[in-house]
Amino acid sequence: MTSIEDIYAIYRQHPVICTDTRHLSPGCLFFALKGDSFDGNQFAARALKSAAAYAVVDNNALVGEKFIHVENTLETLQQLAAHHRRQFDIPILAIGGSNGKTTTKELVSAVLSSHYPCHFTRGNLNNHIGVPLTLLAMPDNTEVAVIEMGTNQAGDIDLLCAIAAPTHGLLTNIGKEHLEGFGNLEGVKKAEGELFRYLARHHGCVFVNHSEHYLKNMARSNKYQVGYQRTDILQAHDGMLDVQLVEETPFIRAAFLSDAGPVVEVQTQLIGLHNFSNIMTAMALGTYFKVPAEKIKTALESYMPSNNRSQLIRRGTNTILLDAYNANPSSMKPALRSLQSLPAAHKVAILGDMLELGVDSLQEHEAILRFVMRMKFDQIVLVGQEFSRTSYKKYGALYFPTAADAKQWFDNQHFEGTAILLKGSRGIRLENII
Repeated sequence: MTSIEDIYAIYRQHPVICTDTRHLSPGCLFFALKGDSFDGNQFAARALKSAAAYAVVDNNALVGEKFIHVENTLETLQQLAAHHRRQFDIPILAIGGSNGKTTTKELVSAVLSSHYPCHFTRGNLNNHIGVPLTLLAMPDNTEVAVIEMGTNQAGDIDLLCAIAAPTHGLLTNIGKEHLEGFGNLEGVKKAEGELFRYLARHHGCVFVNHSEHYLKNMARSNKYQVGYQRTDILQAHDGMLDVQLVEETPFIRAAFLSDAGPVVEVQTQLIGLHNFSNIMTAMALGTYFKVPAEKIKTALESYMPSNNRSQLIRRGTNTILLDAYNANPSSMKPALRSLQSLPAAHKVAILGDMLELGVDSLQEHEAILRFVMRMKFDQIVLVGQEFSRTSYKKYGALYFPTAADAKQWFDNQHFEGTAILLKGSRGIRLENII
């Protein structure tokens, strides 16, 4: 079997990693990964014939000088990423948490990139495959890296930390997510807390949002920590950054104290109070990493949400809030409050199932239904099998089994001066409605 050192030497000559024969780059290093319904080894020969320079495989039946044989291709990918990461003596910031990880990662990366060569997770590559691919894409001139870490079961963050070896880290918040794998909120805290515990063991630094429940207590064993908090009066503290919410609607406007002393106001293009925490985090990290205040301001004011996350879309006299990348009970309520805060004559909430809630699913969907009905929107539309089990008929809500069914209804409506929210789990694909 080929050693990691030997594979790394080949990787340095062919530094683009591919795992899908549909998206091969010339001269890439192809890893034959396995999934529930596929075996990458079956495509390795095709990859070599198409564009790949070498194929990393774990099937001994494949013969040829361009095949690199290993015991397990996934473990080799992870070991190779860990080896590459060890070549860098730079801050590696890990971002975990129940909600807002990707938006926080994007905002933090925008701020750090304004002042340093910054490498960061693209899209949502935050799992046991995505994190290694992110690390292996890190250029030699990188001075700081931002790595998003996702989890849906205990041990996930421990594995990702072993690969990425973060020096700094933060959790956005703790909420009801992936209860199928975690069981309850305590399970979520324990699993997400693996990041804080890793950094405590390795003398790393944690950033703690004191305005979020649980985080301050979860970081009590971390010797090195930097706090930040929402406040009405900005003051200078040692080890703490104050951020003020200046205005919530239509877009978040926030202020912080620069190192030089003056108050810096930032007018963002993000809506919803939940995004204030993400903005506050980016301000705190920018300040900690000595990014000039004006660069922090420019980076945050230039950021435009995308990828179905808090996207504000104008269509004639209507406003669509597209927040359909993911959903759980902790993120659904802030999205509904964002719709409530939008200035519009009429309001429509289109909600998709919150997936992976396990035995609590019906209870949590009923709770969201009761919550949204109290807001007295003009129309409530529910999509997905989980909502079908609720008492939606009692409340007069519309129900559709799929997004395609809801789209037929949507296309026949004639909205005027209406704010429309689309919020649901990724698997429901609510964005197809528009």
